[in-house]
Amino acid sequence: MSGATIAVYSVKGGVGKTTFSANLAWCAAQISGFRTLLWDLDAAGGSGFLYGLEPRCSKQAGEVFSKDAAPSKLIQKTSYERINVLPADESIRALDAQLTQIGKRKRLAKLTRDLGRDYQRVILDCPPVMNELSAQVVRAADVVIVPLPPSPLSSRAFDLVVREIAGNTRRHPPILPVLSMLDMRRTLHREQREAHPNWPAIPYASAVEQCAVRRQPVGELAPSSPAAQAFARLWAAIEKKLAER
Repeated sequence: MSGATIAVYSVKGGVGKTTFSANLAWCAAQISGFRTLLWDLDAAGGSGFLYGLEPRCSKQAGEVFSKDAAPSKLIQKTSYERINVLPADESIRALDAQLTQIGKRKRLAKLTRDLGRDYQRVILDCPPVMNELSAQVVRAADVVIVPLPPSPLSSRAFDLVVREIAGNTRRHPPILPVLSMLDMRRTLHREQREAHPNWPAIPYASAVEQCAVRRQPVGELAPSSPAAQAFARLWAAIEKKLAER
């Protein structure tokens, strides 16, 4: 099985990107047995936090792009077999300006390709931006996962993502929208589910909320829960998309 880069991206914040990224990394490693790198590109640093990690230095994550620093020096092991994390730090805030300045439109694509020699799956936890960084994410990704909370604004947000992706690459990667925080007790959520019956969905669940509290993936802390099963189904859908490349 060839390596692949999976980007979790949305133009909106607070939609569950970090939770998705951390749990998909667990699925890649524990369900598929892939050596997996979770790369946090969001200055909030949530992905590393969910795995109990903090960046060792405060201003080195951005140097991977601008100074050709080896990513391997910043990568940290987690307590889970086959899962490593490249944490974010405050230098990521200036990443858009750095990428624009160095003028290498496929810098992230090159880095992920190089990392693919050591990792079969690279998961990108992306910030909610529309700039040079998001353009580079699109060029690097083999598939883009778009978490969408069930609301009338979801379709609009998804359309924005599609336009952003289509505008930055001639042959864009497959895009997989996913309903996030789905609560079928709510009429609006049921309506959105009915409108998009073929989209994967992750339920609103206490087990998912506990990921941040316990700093563990849901597949670890509640393996038989509906949420863990939903992430497993999402992972199967992602692998199916990758197999169709």
